[in-house]
Amino acid sequence: MFYLLVQKKGEAVKLIFSKLYNEYGPQGWWPLINYSGLNTAKTGAIKEYHPLNYDLPKTRDEIYEIILGTILTQNTSWTSAKKALLNLNSLNAINPEKLLSLKDKTIKEAIRCAGFLNQKTKYIKAVTHFYISLEDIIPTRNELLNINGIGNETADSILLYAYKQPEFVVDTYTKRIFLYNGIINENDNYNRIKYLFESNLDPEFYIYNEYHALIVEHAKRYYSTKPYGEKDPLLQNINIGF
Repeated sequence: MFYLLVQKKGEAVKLIFSKLYNEYGPQGWWPLINYSGLNTAKTGAIKEYHPLNYDLPKTRDEIYEIILGTILTQNTSWTSAKKALLNLNSLNAINPEKLLSLKDKTIKEAIRCAGFLNQKTKYIKAVTHFYISLEDIIPTRNELLNINGIGNETADSILLYAYKQPEFVVDTYTKRIFLYNGIINENDNYNRIKYLFESNLDPEFYIYNEYHALIVEHAKRYYSTKPYGEKDPLLQNINIGF
């Protein structure tokens, strides 16, 4: 019975990816504020995305922009995080050395719209010092987790979207969708859920990239408000519970 349940969970992980991709298509994450691409199939903001272009980010500052974005979007919406990025961009501070030359007061004012400005200023400065020290070396997950303000989700987002490493990102939307459909349990922790995906998908960064982005897109439509998932037309009959 246990083996059968594990097998069915793995099949469900693959099936849901297929359904989401067929429904919404490639998502083009992570958005870059100075990129002119579009994803017209998205909910909400459609600019700065790059469907099927997995070469991005290319430059040192584009990588840094994504790292900043992963910090700024903590406990807030992407819309608010993007405003903060645009404010930093107007200060020419989407560059690690330039950002560190700014006074804390200036950084805080620029990112105020993303909330938690005191904490996030500390986090941004900590990760910026770390980023400069890397000298184009890809960080390890443990190194990122040792930085103030970086937990599992942020570390995996940095590795996946900034460095193109196959680390699956588990967020609140992931938990809602897969809990509702009986694939995870309420008490499953981050690493257990992460393992479920990584043990059932090919270890390709673009697959993890698309899957996480598709989860967010689908969840915005059907899992943003309670009761979560009850009006979900796409994932009906996925439930594998006994």
